[in-house]
Amino acid sequence: MIYATAWKYNSGNWPGRVAAAVLVLLAAAVAAEPPPAPWREAPGLAAIFAPRGPQAAAYRAYVSPANLDAVLREFASDPSLLRAPGAWTPQDLAPADAFGQGGTYDRSTVARLYGSGRARVARGARVEDERIVESWTLISPYPDPARRRLEPGTLLLIVRLP
Repeated sequence: MIYATAWKYNSGNWPGRVAAAVLVLLAAAVAAEPPPAPWREAPGLAAIFAPRGPQAAAYRAYVSPANLDAVLREFASDPSLLRAPGAWTPQDLAPADAFGQGGTYDRSTVARLYGSGRARVARGARVEDERIVESWTLISPYPDPARRRLEPGTLLLIVRLP
């Protein structure tokens, strides 16, 4: 999660600063461009794993039946993805580390789904005009929206940055 504090709550021009913050959130809400097929949008998963409040509009979720290794091979030729050291390197993580603490999901339910297993996670960024515009997180396997089972494909969570 990315947190930023632009002003003190008791500072003078708070209406103007609130308006500026709303504009930043609206800019972040510009829809992320969906990846090419076989990805499909999964708004139910975005609602679960995005934080509450206005910043939730910056999140999009997509799922693919392909496993993480196949997805990373597909993304290897995408010139818009930033190739920073450590980016796009799969890691085995506990569910709380894979999904973070910002979402509305029940952490214990998701942890029980994975049991003693781990989620394979790869993270990176997408750039436009030499500026990072999105943060991407790939998770495989991932919970279904009802959180009753793990799906064998890959979940892509995209956060559009202002």
